[in-house]
This record gives sequence, structure tokens and C-alpha cells, in this order.
Amino acid sequence: MYQNLAVLSALLVLYAAFAGSLEAKPVNGPLLFLLAGVAAGPAGLGLLNLAMDRHDLRQLAELTLAIVLFTDAANADLAQLRLHRNLPLRLLLIGLPLTLIAGWLVARWLFPAMPWLEMALLSTLLAPTDAALGKAVVSNPAVPADIRESLNVESGLNDGICVPLMLLLMALVAEKHTALPFTLAGHLFLEELGIGLLTGVGLALVSGGVLRWARRDIAPITSWQQLVMPGLALLSFACAQALGGSGFIAAFCAGLLTGCLFRRETHALLQAGESLGEALSLITWVVFGAYVAPKATQILSPSVWLYALLSLSLVRMLPVWVSLAGSALATQSRLFIGWFGPRGLASIVFAVLVLDVPLQERDTLISATIACVVLSVILHGVSAWAWVGRLSRRAEP
Repeated sequence: MYQNLAVLSALLVLYAAFAGSLEAKPVNGPLLFLLAGVAAGPAGLGLLNLAMDRHDLRQLAELTLAIVLFTDAANADLAQLRLHRNLPLRLLLIGLPLTLIAGWLVARWLFPAMPWLEMALLSTLLAPTDAALGKAVVSNPAVPADIRESLNVESGLNDGICVPLMLLLMALVAEKHTALPFTLAGHLFLEELGIGLLTGVGLALVSGGVLRWARRDIAPITSWQQLVMPGLALLSFACAQALGGSGFIAAFCAGLLTGCLFRRETHALLQAGESLGEALSLITWVVFGAYVAPKATQILSPSVWLYALLSLSLVRMLPVWVSLAGSALATQSRLFIGWFGPRGLASIVFAVLVLDVPLQERDTLISATIACVVLSVILHGVSAWAWVGRLSRRAEP
């Protein structure tokens, strides 16, 4: 136990010390944690031997995703969304569905033996973007404000949008051997969605009211009050799960509403939650590398790497180009938005969640996820800074 704690703590200390410089490097922290998990895990040096089964992995992934969904949703700058609503709405309402369809079509071409539901699941696994992997880029003032905010809003919301689709596909796969799979899966999906929505909204309203009442005579936000947000994220998730709903939907909805209720104080209230989310994220990367990545038996398959490369390029860039047709953006800006869609934590967590689903091509899904994330971290890290320089020289008025 103490050896495991020492390894994880050492990795956390090293990352925290060098995080600022690593964010601007082609090989950044998350990839290093993934590789460290592979090297230190049972398949490597054996320094990390966590007594974790598939159920434990799922619980870690669920808690991590709940915190991340909540903080991403709460951090979504809705004022900027209203100001630049044309671009992020195009990306979310047109670009994202087209990306899901394109991912399914490419999977059908490269993996013809894969069931169509699993093709859709693979496409959904790799659809969410993770601007946190390119935080130093999307927060760079050299990137025009409308592009910067569009990428941030898209990244903050598209994982929450993909969650209901993930739940539906997982339910369909799990119920495909029953007499009425679509009816049962649809009922399960609506039940999880409805309970999750009502739970998240209800708890956000109650917690928001309690916090406002408690802060009536307190001007600055105290360190204890910073714990309200991560507590609300976990409370929403746990209550919805206990009631038979989706904890992910509950956490996402609670985060969105909380961000609206505390617009001017959101950043201060979320500091502790963001730190907790980052710590859980790093642990998830390590555990994924140690226990899930070695199971990727198809990682050397050329089809897997080709799918990963296409997922990062044409599968995203073409739908984004279509979604931005008719906008005032120049060609350079459209290409940048299409290219800069890093894949990261959401895809990793989704991959862990499908471990419990009876899939025919599970190894292919896991391998494609690892390949896509690794390529994303390297390729986006190498190309992003040079592209930002070109954008700053050609910034639109």
C-alpha cells in the first residue's frame, strides 16, 4: 500500500512542480502519466501494484468524470457563449453530430467485422475534445478571442453532450439479446436522463440557496466554501446513481446551473474542485496506463493507428469545416479550429466505462483510444504553437 502511495505521490509532486512548462511541450503531463503507469505497473517494473479489479477501475473513472463534467460545465462562459454564440453552437449542434457520423463511417471501412453498435460506441469514445491538454494554447492571447472561447466552450460541453449517447449505446449493447432491445434501452435511457436531470437541477438549486444564505454576512469566499462545489458534484452524482438515474447527467446539469447562479464567483468557488479534478485525472491516467493499456492487444494493428489518425484529422476537420460554412472566419481560422481538437481524459474515462459492457471488439476500442490520445498529445503539441504564431499574424479584426 505504502509503495503504491509513494509512487503516485512522487508522480504528483513531479508533475505539479513542472506542470507550467510541460503544458507547452509536445510530450506533456498526461502522456507522461500514461507512460509512467505502463512502466510502473504490473506489466512493467511492478512498482505499482494496486489491488484494483474492474469494479474499482470503473468507480475511479466515474468519480473523475463526474468532477470533470461538473467543473467543465460550471466554467463554461455563458456570457461569451451569448457573445460568440454562432461559432460554439455551430460546433456543438452541427459539427459534433457530423463528427459522430464520420467516425462511424470510418470504423465501418476499417473494422468491417465490428458490430454497428460498437462502431458507434468507438466514434462516441473519440468525439469529445479536451482543451485542457492544450490549455497553454487556447488561453494564449495571440489566439483571437472568438476562436479561443469557441474551443473552450466546445470542449467544456461536448463531453457532457456525448454522455447520454454513450449511455444509450451501452444500454443497447447490453440489451441486444433481449426480445425488445430498443424499447428496453430507450426506457432505460429516458429514465437515467430524466432522473439525472431532475437530481442535478434540484440539488444545484438547494445547494445554491444554502450557500447564498450562508454567505449573506461573509464577503470573501472562505476555503471551506470552496469545498461546496466538489461536494455538490459528488452529491449530485451519488444521489442520481442511487435513484437509478445517470450521475454524469446530474453532475453536468448541476455544474451548468451552478455556473449561472454564481457567475461572478464561479472561479473562486471552483478552485478546490478543479484541483481535486486534476488530481483524480492524473491518477486515472496512471491507472489506465498500468491496468488498461496492457490489455490493448490490437495496439500494433495498422488499422487502429490509421483510425486514430483519421479521427484526429478528417473525421473532425471536415465536419468542423462544414459547420463553419458561411461564417466570417478566414480559411486559416477554420482549419485551426478543426485541427485543434485534442483527445484526452473524457476518451480515457469512457474507455474504462465500456470495460463492463459485453463487447465483441473491446480490444479494438481500447487500442484505438490509446492510439488516438497518444497521437493527439504529440501531434497537437508539435503543431499548435507554430499555428498560433500564424494566427496572430493574420488575426481577423
